[in-house]
Amino acid sequence: MRFIEDGDWYADCPVVLDFDGLQVEISHSKFDELSISWNTIDTTAGITGWEWFELTPAWSSADERLEPFIGQKLRKVALLEWRPSRRDMAVGTLAVEFVFDTGRFHIANALDENSIEVGEAHSEWVRHSLGCGAA
Repeated sequence: MRFIEDGDWYADCPVVLDFDGLQVEISHSKFDELSISWNTIDTTAGITGWEWFELTPAWSSADERLEPFIGQKLRKVALLEWRPSRRDMAVGTLAVEFVFDTGRFHIANALDENSIEVGEAHSEWVRHSLGCGAA
């Protein structure tokens, strides 16, 4: 989701990924809540209930960070668990990682909003493979 006025990404709304018609929706909220759903958000419908907000959100079909993965075959999905060597307030938060032939990205909790990180995850993420896709 992006704002119509300036094109900025709105990290508080779900990240919606389309895999040849199968839509995966990921949203982080608070410090420890992760929601993963399939095919529940109609991204063709207009966004309502935001009249009070100063900017107008709209579903977007592109994100420059994810463009290298368009058309690539998804090879693996994993949950990443934040387990740093020093205790911090994010301990135990989860991210969802998507692995392709050309690279990987994960959608993580950025302390009450979503973040998209491209490339190898930080070494203090513990990977829990979900047993799907090719290795």
